[in-house]
Amino acid sequence: MNNLDLRQAIVRRVQNKTGEELTDVIESSIGNDEKTLPGLGVLFEMIWQNSEKPDQERMVGVLYNGLNGADESAPPSPS
Repeated sequence: MNNLDLRQAIVRRVQNKTGEELTDVIESSIGNDEKTLPGLGVLFEMIWQNSEKPDQERMVGVLYNGLNGADESAPPSPS
């Protein structure tokens, strides 16, 4: 199975789910077996591609702060 097939399979698995069901898919995947990581990556890719620049910057800030234990209100380093 190539990467495109994997992406399509993941998208098909979550299409037509309610917001609550999507939340359950995400929450049940986090901290689970590593085999769920590609699915989360595909979902994040979709979120990123469908987000405006300010939302992308906020996501990067949240990620940066989570990785560095910083206060969420602190901006990420430009480098």
